[in-house]
Amino acid sequence: MSLAAHLEELGRPLLNEQLKHPTVVGIANGDLEERIFRSWLEQDYLFLLDYVRVFSRLAWQAPDGHLGDLVDLAHSTLHEELNLHRSLSAEFGADLEGARKGPVCAAYTEFLLDSAASYRDGLAALYPCMWGYSTLGAILAENPPDEPRYRRWVDTYADPEFAALARRIGEMIDEAAPDRARAERLFLEGMRHEVAFWDVPLDE
Repeated sequence: MSLAAHLEELGRPLLNEQLKHPTVVGIANGDLEERIFRSWLEQDYLFLLDYVRVFSRLAWQAPDGHLGDLVDLAHSTLHEELNLHRSLSAEFGADLEGARKGPVCAAYTEFLLDSAASYRDGLAALYPCMWGYSTLGAILAENPPDEPRYRRWVDTYADPEFAALARRIGEMIDEAAPDRARAERLFLEGMRHEVAFWDVPLDE
């Protein structure tokens, strides 16, 4: 079994935990409270800005065979995922420019940016987001929500092109051959951040 496949196997219980989270269940059903999704959009927008920085930091260290992939991933995140968030923010009344990171978002982005100081570590740390959202999207797309805004969100992460990007990260992990125990630790820490991210901060 490849290291990436092994990590996916380790992460499956935490992925299943995400599928049971009320925020994900609400998206799947199309009945999530708008204020919750609005807050999630704001936090994820801020997260993705730093995710682009993570890809960029890794690209600076990358072997030639991985450089183009990381540039493509940074470009896709900046121009496709963030454009989705900008579009949905207008429909949900999210304030992307005025948003501030909550503690969960700040902890996750700090973890990723710190991990990206090492090329192999950074790949293992970021894989939960790529693999997790691609897998969640595919599962939710099997019975997509009728609500068109949530359906658009599901369709984005269920897109075969996004799945191909996630698979490429898995291949890059195998090619980079990080220390197995360290990769496991970083991957599982990233997965725990992914679970926590669904607990969005709400103004009372």
